[in-house]
Amino acid sequence: MGSTLFLFVFMRLPLLLSSFVLMVANSNSNSSSSSSMQHPLCHDSESSALIQFMQSFLIDEHASSDPSAYPKIAMWKSQGEEGEGSDCCSWDGVECDKENGNVISLHLASSCLYGSINSSNSLFNLAHLRRLDLSDNHFNYSEIPFAVGRLSRLRSLNLSFSGFSGQIPMELLTLSKLVFLDLSRNFDLWGNPSLKLQKPGLRNLVQNLTYLKALHLSQVDISSTIPHELANLSSLTSLLLRGCELQGEFPMNIFRLPSLRYLSVRYNPYLTGYLPEFEEANPVKMLFLEGTNFSGELPTSIGRLDSLIALNIHSCNFTGPVPASLGHLPQLSYLDLSNNSFSGRIPSSLANHTQLTYLSLSFN
Repeated sequence: MGSTLFLFVFMRLPLLLSSFVLMVANSNSNSSSSSSMQHPLCHDSESSALIQFMQSFLIDEHASSDPSAYPKIAMWKSQGEEGEGSDCCSWDGVECDKENGNVISLHLASSCLYGSINSSNSLFNLAHLRRLDLSDNHFNYSEIPFAVGRLSRLRSLNLSFSGFSGQIPMELLTLSKLVFLDLSRNFDLWGNPSLKLQKPGLRNLVQNLTYLKALHLSQVDISSTIPHELANLSSLTSLLLRGCELQGEFPMNIFRLPSLRYLSVRYNPYLTGYLPEFEEANPVKMLFLEGTNFSGELPTSIGRLDSLIALNIHSCNFTGPVPASLGHLPQLSYLDLSNNSFSGRIPSSLANHTQLTYLSLSFN
């Protein structure tokens, strides 16, 4: 039971990480709505833009996969209707600035929205937006509109699992204030990745979005090497690049980023690399290299990763002994070393590790 729960939590990790930013936004929204009488009403132009946005989509319960999904926009009221609901700052999923009434956050994740979107959509008239979450809807394989570049104040953008397709536009790379970016898990009708980051590519993105703390591009077709410039993102805490057709050697300095806690590059079979000598106080909690071509020996210094909760190196090309220091990691609860070429005895420190809920050493 314990291992099943643990696996479920880590399978949902991208959604949980995305939700963290949204929880902060909701907290601010709830606190502002509780004293809404003291705050200015939303501006007519922004209320109108939201109503036009609402009218451009259908409500379809099949457009969202989350069991708790519901159509947040269904209760929005057009300007002029009676009742306090005519103030868009009180609408579900909308947060306004407490000082001036500008719409600064739109949280419409899992809102059962279905339909196409382009650059003429009134959404892109909300020039004061800082947070935009349209994840887990279905935008009918639209390309990400180039007008997203007009939302120059954005700090958080989540378009994951929402049926977008095509090349990620250059205009998105002008959003230089972005701290959180999630474009992962967009698929076509046949379940294949439908977004591409090629022209511009990953190097262009990391050179322009230098304040990123979370970069989630899992199952975006990147088809390139990982640029060394990624190691310059000193604030990065979460890097998820699962199944991106990555190639070449993984830059070792990324492992040394001072704030990096979550790293997944699994299911990139042409990605090579080695683990470095880890230093004290490395904050990494999750390290997923499964299904890559990483090789070499596990360094004894891996025992310095006191915060490590999960290590998955299934189906890589690691060799040599399993270091006994792995068994001394106080937080480690998930460990998959299977399908490598390890040799020697299983360290007794692993056999006696009381925190482990999942351990796989098969096919070595």
